[in-house]
Amino acid sequence: MKLSLRLRALVAVLILSAAPALAQGPNQGARPFPWWKSDAFKKDLGLTTEQSARIDRIWETTRPELRQAWDELSNYEAKLSRLIQNDADEATLTRMIDRVETSRATANKTRSLMLVQMVKVLTPDQRARFGALHDKWAREQGLTPVLPLPGSPGPPRTARPQEPGR
Repeated sequence: MKLSLRLRALVAVLILSAAPALAQGPNQGARPFPWWKSDAFKKDLGLTTEQSARIDRIWETTRPELRQAWDELSNYEAKLSRLIQNDADEATLTRMIDRVETSRATANKTRSLMLVQMVKVLTPDQRARFGALHDKWAREQGLTPVLPLPGSPGPPRTARPQEPGR
């Protein structure tokens, strides 16, 4: 599967902008943003009813797999916490940390592949406009946009809450 540079950059924006939510997991206040249902996004992107429905089907099809992956990750994290609290030996902790990180990677991979499928529904013009709309939304949510807008100065940044006064 060969993706264009522009498509890869857009998927990176989607993935990295959600990094704080991914790090916390699904049950800790982080809710996915169904941008394909947002009237503002649909209007500004020129998203058709068909495109919105296709993206929603991708979400609905992937959601059970994501839920299972996040539940498994939560389970392993809880076990790791208990091992740490019980002062387990380093070898046992290392094995459990490996399980936690493998589980986290599986969840993130599933989510990343879902996002690639979603973005592929968009036309090249819609993909270009999506980056700007997503960055605007991120700023409104108190997040730092992941990548500068085309033509703006500065290196790529990671998504994180903005500091007060910025």
